[in-house]
Amino acid sequence: MTGRVKVAVLGGGSFGTVIANLIGSKGEQVNLWMRNAERAEEINRTHENSRYLPGRQLSENLLATADLQQALADAEIIFVSIPSQSFRDVICQAKPFLRSDQIVVSTTKGIEANSFSLMSQILAEELPDNPIGVISGPNLAKEIVQQQLTATVIASEDERVRTAVQEILHCAFFRVYASTDMYGVELGGTLKNIYAIASGLSAALGMGENTKSMLMTRSLAEMSRFAVQLGANPMTFLGLAGVGDLIVTCSSPLSRNYRVGYALGEGKSLEDAVESLGEVAEGVNTLRYVKEKADELEIYMPLVSGLYEVVFNHAPVSQVAKMMMLNTQSSDVEFVLPRADI
Repeated sequence: MTGRVKVAVLGGGSFGTVIANLIGSKGEQVNLWMRNAERAEEINRTHENSRYLPGRQLSENLLATADLQQALADAEIIFVSIPSQSFRDVICQAKPFLRSDQIVVSTTKGIEANSFSLMSQILAEELPDNPIGVISGPNLAKEIVQQQLTATVIASEDERVRTAVQEILHCAFFRVYASTDMYGVELGGTLKNIYAIASGLSAALGMGENTKSMLMTRSLAEMSRFAVQLGANPMTFLGLAGVGDLIVTCSSPLSRNYRVGYALGEGKSLEDAVESLGEVAEGVNTLRYVKEKADELEIYMPLVSGLYEVVFNHAPVSQVAKMMMLNTQSSDVEFVLPRADI
């Protein structure tokens, strides 16, 4: 792509705003669509998203709007940063205003209820003629807006999508790596939210470094085991969207899911933990959906099962931890030594 590129970002939450601001800061024109017209007007007037990124000055190339048709007009690339439960609805609203040559990229890490669809699958179903992709990785919005060095992955089977997204997002502090394993990259970004809750919970309980390390590596084993059963490439989980995203979301208090887990570890109810956060924590719903799918497909996921008991059935953490430690010891890396061969 040469010259100025017009971009639209759907979703005025923290990550949508950060992506729009990053692109605007490179001198490109970017429309940020949000449902709330008053908030859009406030951003245009003050150049600040006071709800999600208070105190951070936004690029003057960023135009916020509540008019979906206006946001999408002439955009070459469209990033969709909508929570998973509203994702399909917004895509359906946008469909009448889209052309088949517009690139559509999901940044959402989550699973649709009932259908167990990832966002790329929703895009493929609703926009079968558009080139699509997903981005995922260790991308805490509050660090990106501070221009801290960050990397992400753009996954698409379409080379044009990968190249266009690398060009529009790459800058001095943000690197973009490419992948063709759209499903694996997306599952990595989705599944790690579950284990961030477990990590925050264990931190609140004062568990040691050995425990943290064990938790993260066994989480990675579960993630890859589940994803491979659904058709992903296990090697994807060695990259940014797998182990990279898992590390940051299981280690940082900036992670929404980590904070929910920490609140649970302090003895708060799930309702109080989510309410005090004030933002969507995708991992709570993802935990429910993945537990159902793992049971259906008979995939061995002891961490998911144990965390489900704590979060939804109020089981004592100590009791669940003891039960998990008494589970049959299996192989370390199943792609080296299959569990069946133990």
